[in-house]
Amino acid sequence: MNTRIFIFAIGFVALNAGNALAATCSRANLTRCLDSACALNISANPAARCQYCGTSDAGSPKTANLRGVFTGSTKYNISDKDLKSAPTDPGERYVWATRKCMEKLPDCTTDDVSETYDSLIEQSCKAAGINAKMDVLQAKLTKTQSSVSCENNISACVTGDQNCASDFSRCSTDSDFARIFAECSVAATGCDQYTSGIKEKLMARRANSFESKDASIDAIVATYQANRQNKLNTIRSGCADGSMYDSCFKSACENNTKTNCGTAQEKTIATALCKFFEIACGTIK
Repeated sequence: MNTRIFIFAIGFVALNAGNALAATCSRANLTRCLDSACALNISANPAARCQYCGTSDAGSPKTANLRGVFTGSTKYNISDKDLKSAPTDPGERYVWATRKCMEKLPDCTTDDVSETYDSLIEQSCKAAGINAKMDVLQAKLTKTQSSVSCENNISACVTGDQNCASDFSRCSTDSDFARIFAECSVAATGCDQYTSGIKEKLMARRANSFESKDASIDAIVATYQANRQNKLNTIRSGCADGSMYDSCFKSACENNTKTNCGTAQEKTIATALCKFFEIACGTIK
């Protein structure tokens, strides 16, 4: 995937800011800790991280009670006893594991978790065959953006490291936020009718991050799960009613045949060019 999963868009506020700046997070130990909850039996199941802490669309792990094979010290691993109470929902389990590991590694932040582990979950989801199919189909959808895709794109732009940042720390003033939001809205073509509502949501997220960093993590995970589900629902809808295939067939006729599929042979060519929709849709649903 070319975009980063925005699970932890807002992090916790450190209780001791001075010490936090000087502290160093051991990402190796952080990975070991998260793996103890999210990578069970990964040597035999490359999709484990996706299934345990990514998305339920990757399916359920076949060996839910097996632990992963870990080398070195297990000091930072989540215990078997604690794992018995771990949530089964992937998004909730990721949040639960994050909190457990940050208790064991107080020098680490949610940014460290996201930067260290999100890419590993994405790789695992690719192994599960989820993200690759989603991205191929999503790229073929109409260029007219939906309210969901507009919200995703503008939110990603506003909370980018060079703009407001994930915790809105670079938009401490209303004027900075308004300027960056305006720039991101202009860049997101086809979204004019949705910008007002999107701005209200982002302003609420910004206010929430300033008021309560700790409580906001659940809301961000919920948004992440909703965005992923909306993306899947859009694709499934296009598969179910045949609109994605019809759009492909029409485009193939217009761009790859001389008489716009006026002959049986040209229709056969267009059908072959769009065959991958049938295969992909059959796999995703």
